[in-house]
Amino acid sequence: MTAVAPNFGAVTASGELARVIGALLTITLVIAVGALVVCAVTWALTASTGHWHTAMRARTGVWVALGAAALAGAALACTNYFLGVGANL
Repeated sequence: MTAVAPNFGAVTASGELARVIGALLTITLVIAVGALVVCAVTWALTASTGHWHTAMRARTGVWVALGAAALAGAALACTNYFLGVGANL
C-alpha cells in the first residue's frame, strides 16, 4: 500500500501562504467579534425600547456572528485534523 501525503514543498511560497492565511483568519475573527458586539448592543437597545422587529434582526445577527467566529476559530483545528487523517490513508 502506498502512503499518500500532502506535498507542501511543491508550493514555492508555502511560508508566505501560511502568513496570509493567518492574517485572514485574524481579520475574520476581529470582524466577527465586532459584529457580535454591534448586534448585541442593538438587540439590547431595541428590546428595551419596544422595536421588536429590529430586535429580532439583531438577535439573528448575534447568532450569525457567533457562528462565524466559531467557524473561523475552528478552521485551523479542522484543517490540521484532515491533514492528519489524509497522511494516514
